[in-house]
Amino acid sequence: MKAIILAAGRGTRMKALTEEQPKCLTELKGQSLIEKQLIALRKAGVEEIAIVTGYRRELLLHFNLVEFHNSRWAKSNMVTSLACAELWLKSEPCIVSYSDIFYSSQAVTSLIICNAFLAVTYDPNWLTLWSERFDDPLLDAETFRLYPNDTLAEIGNTPKTIDEVEGQYMGLLRFTPQSWNEVQQILNDLDSATSDKIHMTGMLQKVIEAKRLSVAAIPYYGDWGEVDSEDDLTYYRKRFS
Repeated sequence: MKAIILAAGRGTRMKALTEEQPKCLTELKGQSLIEKQLIALRKAGVEEIAIVTGYRRELLLHFNLVEFHNSRWAKSNMVTSLACAELWLKSEPCIVSYSDIFYSSQAVTSLIICNAFLAVTYDPNWLTLWSERFDDPLLDAETFRLYPNDTLAEIGNTPKTIDEVEGQYMGLLRFTPQSWNEVQQILNDLDSATSDKIHMTGMLQKVIEAKRLSVAAIPYYGDWGEVDSEDDLTYYRKRFS
């Protein structure tokens, strides 16, 4: 099993913290976010790890990972960055991780043992965490609805009620060559401007709507978090102090 870390963007919501470095180098409890990811991935048995670079790529080279570079990082989104790693994605299953999150090896293992063509991890207890991070959890939440067979029915839209959010998508998922081929088919039907702007959740929703393959949703109950802002960093530092 291989893994791809998506670290091309700057993370402007971090403000001054990313003026000189990519967001994945932000420290939490004495380790950068990317160091925490590498530990979790390797503990789960993933040894071949690549990183998609963009902003300040030179600061990430010392991790000695396979590099795929998104030269258009400032004008494109995460799906475009992922496509830079097509060489791996079309050849064998790959764990894909956002670079601004942290999680344990159990989350990675749950994806490795899943036999679905496309799978995502999610937090069923998301509301507790989101209520601590935000005055109104729905302001930052996206829809996440499941079919009875634990595959995704909807993701990434704006919810009107809590009932439309059955979990929080974590930014940790698993592609196979079959599911990457599905993504390529969808991208081929989009114009270049739309393709550059599409978010990962938007792409997952298009996969659901195409109805050619399902998206498995794997619950994860361990510690995890996403660091989108200075407030997030302050919150997690207090939580884990």
